[in-house]
Amino acid sequence: MQNNIKFIRKLPIPMDLKAQFPLKAEYAEKKKIRDKEIADVFTGKSDKLILVIGPCSADREDAVLDYISRLAVVQEKVNDKILIIPRIYTNKPRTTGDGYKGMVHQPDPNAAEDMLEGIIAIRRLHTRAIEETGLFCAGEMLYPENYRYLSDLLAYVAVGARSVENQQHRLTASGIDIPVGMKNPTGGDISVMLNSITAAQHPHTFLYRGWECQSSGNPLTHAIMRGYVNKHGESLPNYHFEDLAHLYKEYTERNLANPALIVDANHANSGKKYLEQSRICKDVLHSAAHSPEIKSLLKGFMIESYIEDGSQKPTDTVYGKSITDPCLGWAKTEKLIYDLAELV
Repeated sequence: MQNNIKFIRKLPIPMDLKAQFPLKAEYAEKKKIRDKEIADVFTGKSDKLILVIGPCSADREDAVLDYISRLAVVQEKVNDKILIIPRIYTNKPRTTGDGYKGMVHQPDPNAAEDMLEGIIAIRRLHTRAIEETGLFCAGEMLYPENYRYLSDLLAYVAVGARSVENQQHRLTASGIDIPVGMKNPTGGDISVMLNSITAAQHPHTFLYRGWECQSSGNPLTHAIMRGYVNKHGESLPNYHFEDLAHLYKEYTERNLANPALIVDANHANSGKKYLEQSRICKDVLHSAAHSPEIKSLLKGFMIESYIEDGSQKPTDTVYGKSITDPCLGWAKTEKLIYDLAELV
């Protein structure tokens, strides 16, 4: 039988890549402290607001590090109210399969795909972000088997709307010891998201990277509401008061650990109108102010933001401008963070 897959080369295993590009011991200790701060928000021990914020896709190392260094300055000023987790999303799901798939595929968006250089590039970028800014970052788990390349560096993991029903994502999440956010699927059925949270909070035995593995369950797995698309392909939001109250009811009926919600202010919630993100965040906080249940459930926001407003084609060369979904520029981002700190 002819095989349509061409095996190009064997990639390094995560253990070898970690040995080649290690995180310094001092930052490993700092990560333990930061992980505890973040976990305390999701367990209700802390009232701080989580902001998972950054570019739709991490496209170039220099601009991403520049952006995160700006976040680090702001973090110092809002530390009593907000915990910032920068997004370094290096794997990008593509609706049709075409387009830029992220740094792990193409460390240079205008060069040929090179996944060996890609896995090196994403580890180097995350390590530099930690050592140069002191912030620990978030990633999207598009490929569960790639999580181990960054498992000692990440502070937060998101499972996307197209992956949330996948068994391997759920079982891998059950073996992760940091918060994992499960997005509602693109069709909007929140029971799919809640089933995924339930699965990830339970222990499992499963196959992972050629090993028979056993997980203990992840009690920090939680919901991310990102809006949805109806049967006509129209974007509809699910961040309004009634949506959040309904999610709280569903959460309590399922008796899940640590009921928690991150609201994704972009994607279908904004109809990809990125400038709406500021209004949406404030609208959600207004709902929380009028409902103790919503207030207890809401832990923060996911915001797509970069240095420049909007987006551009991958072949364009504007520094710090998204080459995938449009993002909120730095000036608006900085103002939004300060505004949210005033409202918390």
